[in-house]
Amino acid sequence: MKKLFLLAVVTSVLTCIHLVAVAQTNFTLAAAIDTARTNSPVLKAQYMNIAAAQADVTTAKLRPNPNLNNQTLQLANSAHFAPNTRWSSNSNRQVWYQLTKPIQWPNQRKYKIETASKDVTVADNEYQENVRNLSLNVGNSWITCWVLKKRLALLQDSKGNLDTLVKINELRYKNQVITQTDLARTKVLLDQYNLQLSVFQQDYMNELQNLRLLTGIPSSVDIDTLSDVQTLAPSATLDSLIAQTMDNRSDVALVKSAIDERNSNVKYQKTLAVPQPQLGIIYNPQNSVPYIGFYAAIDLPFFNRNQGGIKKAYIQAQQANQELNTTQRTIQTEVTTAYNTYQLQKQNLAKFSGILSQSQQILDNVKYAYLRGGTTIIDFLDAQRNWYDTRLLYYDGLQSYYQSYIQLLFATGLINQL
Repeated sequence: MKKLFLLAVVTSVLTCIHLVAVAQTNFTLAAAIDTARTNSPVLKAQYMNIAAAQADVTTAKLRPNPNLNNQTLQLANSAHFAPNTRWSSNSNRQVWYQLTKPIQWPNQRKYKIETASKDVTVADNEYQENVRNLSLNVGNSWITCWVLKKRLALLQDSKGNLDTLVKINELRYKNQVITQTDLARTKVLLDQYNLQLSVFQQDYMNELQNLRLLTGIPSSVDIDTLSDVQTLAPSATLDSLIAQTMDNRSDVALVKSAIDERNSNVKYQKTLAVPQPQLGIIYNPQNSVPYIGFYAAIDLPFFNRNQGGIKKAYIQAQQANQELNTTQRTIQTEVTTAYNTYQLQKQNLAKFSGILSQSQQILDNVKYAYLRGGTTIIDFLDAQRNWYDTRLLYYDGLQSYYQSYIQLLFATGLINQL
């Protein structure tokens, strides 16, 4: 019985551990960006703009409805009724039935559908631009989490080493090998690390919440720091990158599709300057005598020829062309800046290799000398701070490097390929 109870407890514990492991999502950089594209509530809402634009195409394809008009005139004075008739007799009233339909000129329908269809392309390109912007935000958030987690691990490791040193120094102080001041200096540094640890933990949890919001994941998330951060180093020259970006970036495609849509709208607005006729047939029984006729009506364009709509369409087309020029100049600046920053951060990061090894060697030597009484606690704590600060600077450099990499992918539009 006890064995069965123990087995049930172990099974329950393992099940809970499994559920916790499944519930938590462990993200690499590419996985975080890919998940955000699929699950982001913001993108889901923006994607509906495409369906809304497609609905406008359906509306543009609809033909104008026919119009049925009825007018009935009844003799009000019985003295004028036809002989031997009552008021309800058809000899005492006139009825007018008119069935008409607006006639849509072929070009009006053609350009209306064309403009609506190009609005769908604009909505799709706008969505792709939103994906690019979201990918940048997710990438920067992931990198911030990655660096914070690395700093947290560094601080925990340093704190663990200092915990050991405090215990050693307590024994050495008890044996009167060091002074109380030396022991106090060690404890002060440990207290400083404890304060930093709580700050780092809170910063890390806050940024994880931000990443969770961006990715749209309902469960808890964490960062994969065991795998290397994959980077796609640009092999093309700066001029080639700029040329490729001019053709491939989503905001360029968005502006170009807007130009195309507005040019179609100019044509559509011009067709509205031509009056739309209405044609129909009439059936008119008058005092039981049937009449049949035809109906035609058209506006006389003496005043309204859609001048305002045409002018507005031209202005919007010119505006789109100006936006393209501005976007192209912006791209040249952004790609140049991002490329140069990436190269600089890459060079700076390469210099850290020697600095890290030197700080480690200095700490090892000073620690060895201190534990054997060859140097003071001040020298050791100074070496410990230098070792710790050097690695913090290294992680700052890593963050700057990875963020410059993400910014370069964003500037060139390649971030949507991650």
